Amino acid sequence: MEKMLIRTHRDLEVYQIAFELAQQVFLESKSFPKEERYSLTDQIRRSSRSICTNLAEAWRKRRYEASFLNKLSEAEAEAEAEAEAAMGYRETAVSR
Repeated sequence: MEKMLIRTHRDLEVYQIAFELAQQVFLESKSFPKEERYSLTDQIRRSSRSICTNLAEAWRKRRYEASFLNKLSEAEAEAEAEAEAAMGYRETAVSR
């Protein structure tokens, strides 16, 4: 396996995956009901973008272990919150 030089947060595989998923979330959320536009849809979109933001901040603070770990923890929490919100939407949509 060839090692790639990582120069910015955009070179991190986890960032690339999170960015791709944020784009997919945005596209999928276009099909959400209009009545959810300012609540669930907005929350899921902001949460997915926040994962990338927290990873970028963690990269910038990588020299400071406590700050780095804190930002990674925040990114993980956002990912979990997004997953829970999406599950809630699916359950609501199925019950309609």
